[in-house]
Amino acid sequence: MNNSIVREIFSKKMLVLFVLGFSSGLPFLLTGGTLKLWLARENVDLSTIGHFGWVGMSYSLKFLWAPLLDRFNLLGLGRRRSWMMLSQLMLVLGLVFLGFLSPQQNLSLIAFVCIGVAFFSATQDIAIDAYRRELLEDSELGLGTTMGMYGYRIAMLVSGGIGVSLVGVEGWNLTWGQLYWLMAALMGLGFLTALLAPEPDVNPDHQPKTLMAAVVGPFQEFLRRDGALVVLLFVFLFKLGDALGGAMLNPFYVQMGYSNVDIGFIAKTVGLSSSLLGLLLGGIIIIKLGIYRSLWIFGVLQALSTAGFALITFTGPEKWALACTVVFEDISAGMGNAAFVAFIASICNRRYTATQFAILSSIATLGRNFFSGFSGDMVKVLDWANFFFVCGLIALPGLLMLFLMRRYQSEPLSEQ
Repeated sequence: MNNSIVREIFSKKMLVLFVLGFSSGLPFLLTGGTLKLWLARENVDLSTIGHFGWVGMSYSLKFLWAPLLDRFNLLGLGRRRSWMMLSQLMLVLGLVFLGFLSPQQNLSLIAFVCIGVAFFSATQDIAIDAYRRELLEDSELGLGTTMGMYGYRIAMLVSGGIGVSLVGVEGWNLTWGQLYWLMAALMGLGFLTALLAPEPDVNPDHQPKTLMAAVVGPFQEFLRRDGALVVLLFVFLFKLGDALGGAMLNPFYVQMGYSNVDIGFIAKTVGLSSSLLGLLLGGIIIIKLGIYRSLWIFGVLQALSTAGFALITFTGPEKWALACTVVFEDISAGMGNAAFVAFIASICNRRYTATQFAILSSIATLGRNFFSGFSGDMVKVLDWANFFFVCGLIALPGLLMLFLMRRYQSEPLSEQ
């Protein structure tokens, strides 16, 4: 590897983005997959577990308050750093409070607190996405985005893999509450980084002068484009099947008979390595084939890998079946994420990057967060195998949207 690239990777700027990516990824599973695993271990009804998917609706609605982050500077600490620090402080408090609760006694209160945690997690994401874009030069965007995504994935390993595998294990005997307290302590890394990091130097002329300008401008600019609604529908559909299937994976592992150690090591740790490999492969393939063709290839692989979880229903709790399915799914998802994020970034107007990125990423997660609430009911009606087959088929409309999308491109996506 070129020495200049190595120096750039380990520069202060990239390390800051890596830690902020870690801070962004840490809360996600604590109101998602890890929470559902906790509820499944406490024998909470599957339909109720599925309904907990709705606590993450903040990730799909964050565009509603994203203009506030563009417009206001809290406490004179800078537009980006101030919102990051406020969100991180609230996340620490929320995770500590969750550690005191029990699903058998405080299920409704857990849901309420998780909604708050998801809200401040989504707010942190808005601030970090904007910070990263404003901190980096155009030539640094690829590496900076990758460093953030790697930090995000490693945080998911910590909160969904390593942490989960220590719960109830002899020698550690970590409780679910103590796991949430440990994650709250790790959130402190993001707070310290935001406190010490520099505020991006932004041209004042590029900042909205009024709240109305911050709210209306991004929507107005995007909706005036030819084919804007087609693009929005594609963003909504592309990862819907993959996300819907993923919403019930942890309860699925529990019902198939896998232990916490199996889930933590194979599904999370090996899965993380596979997703990082997928990100790398995705980036290389995008360079070679362009975004448009990559979306086609990765979309097909995502659909097949989602349907592939049905294999485990025929093999039973065999470790090899779990490993093969998880590796295929995470490599495919990693490649799909690389192409999808590149596509979203490519269509954001630089004057409104924060809000437009929030709009598009909110739409992308809307289907996951809304329809995942019905995923437990789907499993009851369909059984596990048919559930994953249906989720694979749900990916097809998103792929077909690529035909329509290309009509509205002045030139192929791969050339933009």
